[in-house]
Amino acid sequence: SSSAAFEVLIGNILSGLYNQMVISPVEIAKASQYAENQFFGKPSGLMDQMASAVGAMIHIDFADQEEPFIEKIEADLSNYGYHLCIVDTKGSHADLTSEYAAIPYEMKKVAQWFGKEVLSEVPEEDFVKDIAKMKEATGDRAILRALHYFAENDRVTAQAQALKQRDFDAFLRLVSESGRSSFMYNQNIHTGNPSAQPVSLALALSEVLLGGRGAFRVHGGGFAGTIQAFVPLDLLEQYHAGIEAVFGAGSCYVLQVRQQGGIKLI
Repeated sequence: SSSAAFEVLIGNILSGLYNQMVISPVEIAKASQYAENQFFGKPSGLMDQMASAVGAMIHIDFADQEEPFIEKIEADLSNYGYHLCIVDTKGSHADLTSEYAAIPYEMKKVAQWFGKEVLSEVPEEDFVKDIAKMKEATGDRAILRALHYFAENDRVTAQAQALKQRDFDAFLRLVSESGRSSFMYNQNIHTGNPSAQPVSLALALSEVLLGGRGAFRVHGGGFAGTIQAFVPLDLLEQYHAGIEAVFGAGSCYVLQVRQQGGIKLI
């Protein structure tokens, strides 16, 4: 996300100016998350900051918050005939803190039903067995978001495995499944204003423009802002033009995933 990238940038500037660039990417990511949580008031996790700080395609397990498992995966999208596009839907994140905060809050409500702090401590089979009993206490949306959590954890592992095995078709299928789950269960695509749904519109337009090829999903925390799309090279010009016809010039960024995170340029 843009906030995480900016925080990591500042962390690397401080590391370069005063610490000979010896502060580790993990420490910079943690400091960045702390800054966002404490001083900007956004209850973000550590994923976006870690991705910006470490760079490359990475597989992360946050079971140990102090020492998360990080695995770099070699994956050059151009070798598979794809580009990564990030679409700025021009939706504002202002006044959305409560929407973001509701996601971890509701998932933790489900965990608390089992006497745990977070869902990673709850066996999925116990959760499924108790849905009928807990729905009154937690609410339906919390259960839907927990369903997304458990399935998404499995998808992440499968996505990493697909990239390591160079099975890009499987990776794209999993990206699409993840996007649908975000929309249906995690419900981080639009806010309560039915007349303003820029992220939903960008996703729908991507489906039309890609015609069943590639993949697309919400990017970052959702609700407003950006989506990501994996676009075949032969559709790139068509996709770029179609997106910018709706969201304006400069709204479709064609990106590459670089192998470095925060670095010092001399």
